[in-house]
Amino acid sequence: MKIRQTFIALAVTAAALTAAPVLQAAEAPVAAPAAQTVKAGKPTVWILATGGTIAGVAASATEMTGYKAGSLGIDTLLAAVPQIHDIADCRGEQIANVASPNIKVDTWLKLAGRINELLAKPEVNGVVITHGTDTLEETAWFLNLVVRSDKPVVIVGAMRPATAISADGPVNLLNAVKLASTPEAKGRGVMIAMNDVINGARDVQKTNTLRVDTFQSPELGYLGYFEAGNPVFYRASTRKHTSQTEFDVTGLKDLPPVVILYSHVADDGTLAKAAVAAGVKGIVHAGTGNGSVPDDVFKVLKGAVEQGITVVRGARVPNGPTIRSVAYFEEAGLLKAGTLNPQKARILLQLALTKTSDPKEIQRMFDEY
Repeated sequence: MKIRQTFIALAVTAAALTAAPVLQAAEAPVAAPAAQTVKAGKPTVWILATGGTIAGVAASATEMTGYKAGSLGIDTLLAAVPQIHDIADCRGEQIANVASPNIKVDTWLKLAGRINELLAKPEVNGVVITHGTDTLEETAWFLNLVVRSDKPVVIVGAMRPATAISADGPVNLLNAVKLASTPEAKGRGVMIAMNDVINGARDVQKTNTLRVDTFQSPELGYLGYFEAGNPVFYRASTRKHTSQTEFDVTGLKDLPPVVILYSHVADDGTLAKAAVAAGVKGIVHAGTGNGSVPDDVFKVLKGAVEQGITVVRGARVPNGPTIRSVAYFEEAGLLKAGTLNPQKARILLQLALTKTSDPKEIQRMFDEY
């Protein structure tokens, strides 16, 4: 109760200050407040803030929608949950302060670079990223593929703004710090800590537009739970990630352009043609069923492959792998997404294209990651 009340009080105060500096993204790291001086021997956890609902402010405590995401700075988030300093030596840094639909590749690259820099330091035990929920699963998956350390990386968000009477951000942040401080979390890839469950970046999906239990891994399951406030693991991913990755985004300014085409009845290939004309390097087709492609669209995609564009068959169906289907898909050179949803298949394809355009090599990556 104390955590939530403190968080609400700080957030409401921030909302009242229309030009308050705390609402702006801080450039310098923010250390633990003097009153929260940590004892020697505690793990060191860096909290990198990017904005989102967890830093959102609404006009009243009963408003759960219509708020301004990314309003509060990292200093406010840290001060609102002082109990995190009982767990770890927590340091804060503002990377961005936006609603997550506005996250761009440059923010991803900045995050990846900073995380790799921090985790290379022996004294840093883990990293927590605060993030909006709309694109949280995409950022988590990107980092799962480019972070070059087996130390814990945890992404956390909230479905209700900081000013809500039942804000979920404070306990989520507390749990995220616990997870990032836990030795058992090492080597498990990027994780999401929300609503008292632990999800892995590869399999997690946002499944509901409003509910606080929106993040789930519907088919392959959670990695674990928070039991009596402590993380407990029950499962681990068998796919390559983080310290096992072959991807290196150091020095990159952008990623190759890849688009997603969503299949529907009577699709005549208009958007597929537009994508090819726009000069994309890759296309993920979110097909019906087991990645089915309508005949009119297939003609365009087949031509795209012949022009050197990589095409991956995914599925708009929420569960199940996209695997081998009719022979002519394979013969035309269309690759398979496996159990990755279209938005995650797009990210893996973007990273694959930074290394090669060989379809056999790219399919290998989809089979291994």
